[in-house]
Amino acid sequence: MAQAAGDGLRDDDGSLVPYRGLARFETADSDVFHGREQLTSDLMDLLRHRRFAAVFGPSGSGKSSLLRAGLVPVLRSSQEPGLRPAAIRILTPGEQPARNHAPLLAPVVGRDGGDEADTLVIVDQFEEVFTLCQDAGERTRFIDSLLAARRPESRLRVLLAVRGDFYGRCAEHRDLADALRDANLLAGAMKPAELRDAVVKPATAAGLTVERALTARLVEEVAGAPGGLPLLSHALLETWRRRRGKTLTLAGYEAAGCLDGAIAKTAEKVYARFTADQATAARRLLLRMVVPGDGTPDTRRPLERAELPDTGRDDFAHVLEALARARLLTLHGDTVEMAHESLITAWPRLRGWINEDRERLRSQRSLTEAAHTWQQLGREEGALYRGSRLTAALEHFGEAPREELTDLEQAFLEAGRGSAQRGRRRHRLILTTVTTALCLALLTAGLALVQRHHALTAQRLAESRQLAAQSGALLSSDPDLAALLAVHAYRTSATREATAALYAAAALPLRKQLITGTAPVDAAALSAETAPLPREEPRPLHRPVSRAGPDPTSCKFTP
Repeated sequence: MAQAAGDGLRDDDGSLVPYRGLARFETADSDVFHGREQLTSDLMDLLRHRRFAAVFGPSGSGKSSLLRAGLVPVLRSSQEPGLRPAAIRILTPGEQPARNHAPLLAPVVGRDGGDEADTLVIVDQFEEVFTLCQDAGERTRFIDSLLAARRPESRLRVLLAVRGDFYGRCAEHRDLADALRDANLLAGAMKPAELRDAVVKPATAAGLTVERALTARLVEEVAGAPGGLPLLSHALLETWRRRRGKTLTLAGYEAAGCLDGAIAKTAEKVYARFTADQATAARRLLLRMVVPGDGTPDTRRPLERAELPDTGRDDFAHVLEALARARLLTLHGDTVEMAHESLITAWPRLRGWINEDRERLRSQRSLTEAAHTWQQLGREEGALYRGSRLTAALEHFGEAPREELTDLEQAFLEAGRGSAQRGRRRHRLILTTVTTALCLALLTAGLALVQRHHALTAQRLAESRQLAAQSGALLSSDPDLAALLAVHAYRTSATREATAALYAAAALPLRKQLITGTAPVDAAALSAETAPLPREEPRPLHRPVSRAGPDPTSCKFTP
């Protein structure tokens, strides 16, 4: 396909292509965009009264086409004061909306140098602030910058296009919920008359006709298919390619696979032409364009060409070209994305791939985001994966082929692995150092205890000997004190000196009692003939001593 300036899409033979397939309608396609005139009028009325508004609708309700091919041409041709904007800017949030789109949120000078006109900022696919932007602070800054349009002095007007299942997520931001309370429009299903216009009028503009049976069949099927407009557009495009002369026929529609099967049939036809390596590249490429839903349906994500791995780039390039030619993918400069999210649900093969690799896809989306953040921070080590996140990423991608990850993601994982290894080495070194220091401390404490014990023992020995010497010196002058000192010396330490001093103190009273005359008696003998002392019972000189030896501290003598 090639596009001719100013007159829409044309086929290779120069004929006008009346339908856009899965691709959205752009501003240049207003001549073939039909069926949404009433909704466009309602949207214009909403913008007359609100500086900040939103269009909600299910996936496949044609919100993007409504804004570009319906609203923008009407605004540009409007002569109503205060409604025709000075400039119209269309953006999608992406992963870093506040950082990337700040210049687009500044007003421009009004037409003809005046300042009466506002700048209209249309944020298409606003749900990307929840699906692609993982930084809560970045998300809040972007939303706050959009909410500034509520003030007239901002010279901005903002219109959001939001997928209906993200209505509740908008309530997470209080000011956003307040702003949208009475400033939103629901893009519902087309009425039968509107569907007929969407089918017939584009063909009429291209000089073609549509069989009545085909029109009736399409209106009947699409009326009961939520979000069926992309399916309708793709089925019409495939039917146009199978037209008979200048007529779109029911037979051509059925040959294309009808409403539910046209996308799958087109995708399978392209996929069947791939080699084994190209089929693998197609799977990796398409899965990179999917964000697995968390309580919400899966969504698409734009893919930068820089995210394509260097290895096998020829295969990826061939796959990109084939899918883009089939209108399954759209190429915008360095960005690639699915033509519509209906491809996710309408192509069973792709849906099966997503279900098989859902957890792996979530991990890969987180890995891609983390790697980009690491790159923007100058590859700072603090931004690397650690702990369980690194373990989970290595489990999924540690042994993955190089074609599955980009060079940046590979470098991010390797840096995380290296940092973890260095951390483990530091941990082991610290643990070894602490263990060694603890052992040394325990050894030092043990030596100190031994030395203290030796010092106390030596102190007791010296004290015991000193007391024994003092006891010996006082035997003759103060025998009672000498006995006490001897006992104390023995109790302090049972040295030979203390033992001798104790025995000497214990024997002193006996020697004194046996003194007769002027000389002491050192020995006594008894015989059987010796008469007992009168009226006095004999007293033992000392108590019997056991064979184990006497206990000097327990010896008692009575005079």
